Formats: sequence, structure tokens, C-alpha cells
Amino acid sequence: MIPRIYIPGDSGALALGAEKVAKAIAKELAERGIEAKIVRNGSRGAYFLEPMVEVATANGRVAYGPVKPSDVKSLFDSGFLTGGHHKRWLGAPDKIPFLAKQTRLTFARCGINDPLSLDAYKSLGGLKGLQNAVAMAPADIVKQVTDSGLRGRGGAGFPTGIKWKTVLDTTSERKYIVCNADEGDSATFADRMIMEGDPFVLIEGMTIAGVATGATKGFVYIRSEYPHAVATMNKAVEIARKAGVLGVNVLGSPNAFDMEIRVGAGAYVCGEETSLLNSLEGKRGVVRAKPPLPAIQGLFGKPTVINNVISLASVPIIMDKGAAFYKDFGMGRSRGTIPIQIAGNVKQGGLFETAFGLTLGEIVDDIGGGTATGRPVKAVQVGGPLGAYFPRALFDTPFDYEEFAKRDGLIGHAGITVFDDTADMLKQARFAMEFCAIESCGKCTPCRIGSTRGVETIDRLAAGIEPEKNLALVTDLCNTMKFGSLCALGGFTPYPVMSSITHFPEDFKPAPARVAAE
Repeated sequence: MIPRIYIPGDSGALALGAEKVAKAIAKELAERGIEAKIVRNGSRGAYFLEPMVEVATANGRVAYGPVKPSDVKSLFDSGFLTGGHHKRWLGAPDKIPFLAKQTRLTFARCGINDPLSLDAYKSLGGLKGLQNAVAMAPADIVKQVTDSGLRGRGGAGFPTGIKWKTVLDTTSERKYIVCNADEGDSATFADRMIMEGDPFVLIEGMTIAGVATGATKGFVYIRSEYPHAVATMNKAVEIARKAGVLGVNVLGSPNAFDMEIRVGAGAYVCGEETSLLNSLEGKRGVVRAKPPLPAIQGLFGKPTVINNVISLASVPIIMDKGAAFYKDFGMGRSRGTIPIQIAGNVKQGGLFETAFGLTLGEIVDDIGGGTATGRPVKAVQVGGPLGAYFPRALFDTPFDYEEFAKRDGLIGHAGITVFDDTADMLKQARFAMEFCAIESCGKCTPCRIGSTRGVETIDRLAAGIEPEKNLALVTDLCNTMKFGSLCALGGFTPYPVMSSITHFPEDFKPAPARVAAE
């Protein structure tokens, strides 16, 4: 039996040196005259252990990590190909605590096999959901997705089934499925991991959405900063088309569905669904006024389902195992699992898929292992650059859409950025305003002007100029932006600003007082 060596080829692992490790292993095999197959899988998401190399042995897979090119020779000397012990030995991958504690539904296959092998995808349960869907009436598919409690995993948490039903019930000769893969939030990489590590699950989810709503064409809108995801998705679409998963007769059924990959220029505002539609149509990425809703009048004026990658990638498991199975995970109105992305100043950064309900403290302290610097955690930002900063006093907050909303926070795309006690929250508030000013599409005044004035006002606060007056002005600006902006860019910028002011008031004292306090 030819040994199989698994080395992640996704961009997260590549950034940590996986390509150099792969070349060193290939070189070592050649020099020793050993025949082995190197499989470039996706990452399992434990990025603090990447590059993580796995070997298939008679007793199952054995992992080693983080492997450096300088470790390769000693790995082979230690009996690496048969799971021999070495300083980088981690044992069975699914027994590694970070991975063993997870509930993997959407990411069940990610990091296991060759992402571009449709046979490997099918051997791990892939296409079962689509096979079930093509045998069902569209309304029954929509009902199953609705009953599962699946909500948009991109930001607002809107029920997926309601969007689908609106498109299904709208009469039109042409309908579209658009996947929002414009993953632009800080500390988020779940979409990228799926596209690079398990692309067929996204294709399957989009095809089910097409069958359910009567849409025959799909687009995946990926930001240009994701070249590996673009390349992998393009290859996967081609493979799926040749295999009859896509085309005029999906899996031999009367349903037609095809899709293509489109690359955006990387504007943050194009993560907002109507800006994304404008960009897809070849126009400037500017927010559209609603109504009409995209579900009624979306891409090219036709009924359009817009979901993000994780929402669509969660659909196959629902169609395979049933609504009740999926709904059994989670809490309150937040059902199923959520891929939490842990980043920033943290010991164990990576993707952790779990049912809704873990507390923020459990995620940061137990799963993330606290700060990488060893200093106390000062703040945790949840939901990307427009998410609120939570202090340790709020670490008892369960990871749930409504629970976060109660505390003036939002889950967003479930990215978590950890900061230690050296973070200056006034600077963080300024960054939020500056980010909004740079990324604003310019269509609405509260966002365009409010963010620019916000930067200037916070600069005056930092200089100690009329602190009370300028603090009141920032608060007033935030209120105007929150309720007056056309989209979430301007509407959510107040979350990081106001949470910094509310929970870390000492960082907003005049400069002399702040120096004295330090």
C-alpha cells in the first residue's frame, strides 16, 4: 500500500509555510527512494498547529504540527510514514482537543480529503442532500430549510427559508442564486476555508437553492484577495458540470442549474447585498434603496436569493439529515451550528464549529487559550470591524443572535478578535470611524460625512480638547449614523465606537489624565 501524506494547500496554511513543507517532504521522499502520494487537502482550521501534516497509517491518520521544513528529515528518521513519535507528533487528528470539542456539520469534510475529488466528496456523504432535493417539490424543500431554523450566517441572521419562499412565490421567467463570498470582516476566514477545502458543499447548497426556488443560474461573488479560492471554485464548478451535478439535468433530473464564479475588486461595501448586485451587473458598488427587496427585484431586476457561503454550505446537511436533526443544535432562535473564527492576540487561533450557546468566556479562555502575549484580555470584538467590543464583564454572554443584541452587540460573520490590556480603545474607536470613511460608497450622508466628522471629533478627544462636548458630539454622530444610514456599513459603525466609550471610559479621558492613570 502506497503511503498517503496529507498537506494542507489552503491559503491559511500556505501563509504559515505549508508549500515549503510540501516541497521538503517531496524532496525527502525522492532522496530516500520512497514511493508515496501527497494529497493537498484543505486545513481543518486549527491554524495554531499549521502547517499540520497527516499520514494515513494502518491504525488511522496521525497528525504532526506545526511542521517546519527543518523538521522533515528527523520526521522520516522517526518513522513518520507509520505514525512514529516525534516532537511534532499530535496523534489522531480528531482527538486533538481543539478539534475533538467541535460539532462539525457544515465543516464535516473540511481538511480531510482532496477538495477537488468529487469521488472523495461522495464517499464522505456528499450529494445526498441534493439527491433528496431533486426528488422533492420545491415548496417542500423550502419548508425543510425553514423548519430547520437556519438563519443567514453573514450578519443580520435573517431566516434563510423566508428569503427562499419569497423568491419561489415570485413569478418570473428568470431567477438567480447569488452567493455572497465577499468575506471582508477582520478575523473571518470560514468562507475561504469552505471554498478552498470543500468547494462541492457550496456548489451542492447553491444547486439545492436553485431547485427549491426555480432559479436556473447562480453566481459566486468572491473578493479578489482570495485567488486560491477563486481558482479552486472555478475548477470545482468545471468538475461538477462534467459529472452532471450542474447543467440542464441536475443529477439526471428535469431541473436545470448552472453557475459561474465572479471576482470583485475588494470593496468592503460590496459585502452588502445590493452593492454586490450592482457590482455583479458591472456597475459601481453602491447601495440600493430598499424596497424593492432583492428577493423580488434583485440581479438584473429578477427575483434573487442572496445568501452567504456558510448559509448555503449548511443546506446540504439539512436536506440529508432533515430539519429536526439540524434544529436540535443551538439555543433560542439560533439553531444549528456556527463556525466561530478566533483571531487576534490569542494562543489558539482558528475555526471552531459548535452549536450556538457557548459563552464568550468559554470561547476566548478555554478554546482560544487566552492571549498569545500572556497578558490579561481587555476586550473582544465580535462581528468584524463593525462589531462591538465586549469587556470581561460581558464574557457570560451566550453565543446567540438575540443574547448579543440584548447587550448592544452582534454576531455578524462570527469573527472574534482578542485584545490584551495594552489596547487603546480610543484608537480602536477612531479606527472604526476611519474604516467607515474609507470604505463608504458615498451614497448616503450619515455614513459619508458622519464617519469623517467622527474621525475629527475623536482626534479632538485624544488631544484633550473640550472632552465632554466632543464625547457628546461623537454620541450624537453615532445615533445619526445608526438610524440614518442606508446600509449596515454606516449603521453598524456606532457599535465599536459606542461600546468602546461605554465599557472603557478611562481610555477616553483627556491625555494628561490618561497618562497619570497609566
